[in-house]
Amino acid sequence: MNHGRTVLAQLLDAISGKEFERIAVRYPMRRDTPAFSAYDHFATMVFSQLTFRESLRDLEVCLGARQSLLYHSGIRGRPTRTNIAYANENRDWRLFSDLASFLMKRARWAYQTVNLPIDLDGDLFALDSSIIDLSLKLFPWAKWQGSQSAVKLNLLLDLRGNIPAFASLEKATSGDVLALDEIPVYPGCYYVIDRGYIDLKRLQTLHLKEAYFVTRFKRNLRTYVVTSNDCAGQLGIRCDQLVRFSSSKGRKAYPDLVRRIRFKDPETERSLISLTNNLALEASVIALIYRHRWQVELFFKWIKQHLQIHSFLSLSENGIRIQIWSALCTYLLVALLRHACNLPGTLHQVLRTLSIASLEKVAVQELFMGFDTTEQGNHIPIQLNFSGF
Repeated sequence: MNHGRTVLAQLLDAISGKEFERIAVRYPMRRDTPAFSAYDHFATMVFSQLTFRESLRDLEVCLGARQSLLYHSGIRGRPTRTNIAYANENRDWRLFSDLASFLMKRARWAYQTVNLPIDLDGDLFALDSSIIDLSLKLFPWAKWQGSQSAVKLNLLLDLRGNIPAFASLEKATSGDVLALDEIPVYPGCYYVIDRGYIDLKRLQTLHLKEAYFVTRFKRNLRTYVVTSNDCAGQLGIRCDQLVRFSSSKGRKAYPDLVRRIRFKDPETERSLISLTNNLALEASVIALIYRHRWQVELFFKWIKQHLQIHSFLSLSENGIRIQIWSALCTYLLVALLRHACNLPGTLHQVLRTLSIASLEKVAVQELFMGFDTTEQGNHIPIQLNFSGF
């Protein structure tokens, strides 16, 4: 039963008040105000992502128009333009980062029964980064190259439900390979990474932690063939070789055997050379694993198209970080609500439906029941006859 709670409040149920306070207490504001608490700030930023608000004035007007419903949405303070701007400038962005990490763990646990796109004996992750463009005139602190400003989002995507398992936000000048030092490594799991992340010493660390990596082969890597495996009968597989790195630097960084597989896609006629430390799986399965790296690219495309990370509410680095972490939190909240309520449709359809009813007092499930509310008329074919009438 709804009990007069709005859709936004039901969306925020994925994290309880006590769980939020345990995280928020780590990052007190220097001059906090009871007029706009940390939870008010979080709920307001989720609302701005959910309803695609593009400015502080836009956000203030929308919330001010439904003030009577804010209390039932979890916003007990005053979400004025001044309060939101001050919070974006002064509240530590790490609060939102930790909230996103908490929701990632909860979402991965919720989606653990979802099947992987490939039948494997471990989880499958895709690692990549994406550049979020900014204006150099408005954000000079994020200068990247030439006349461009940007920040970089590194993300490890769990392909069991397309749930982020790790994310970090860095300056665009930061190297991709540094993300390999931060990601969680689980023994027996598979990590699909782009060749921009190839660093032999870091790949050796993954290997020693008993995790499997699958990446693209770089032509400047000097190797020699130890043995070749039979690849007859495997569609698209041109060669399957066990190799070692031949340069002294390469042997020192990665002394073990690696597997090099050349695959030619029969549809696109494109050849790819994969590099992996898994010596047991069939070569065709390794090629299929690498093809699923594209899922992380689709994730970046999704959040850039459907969440608000192209029009920003703050010009400071702290405010930019808060808004991007809020976008990830919103994605995870919608994914958790969709799973908990078994909502039909794609994640995009669920997001759009929630956006138009975010401040309505209705049970979320009712939004997806497809009731026919058209007028049917008052004619009743069978009526009680009384005294011949």
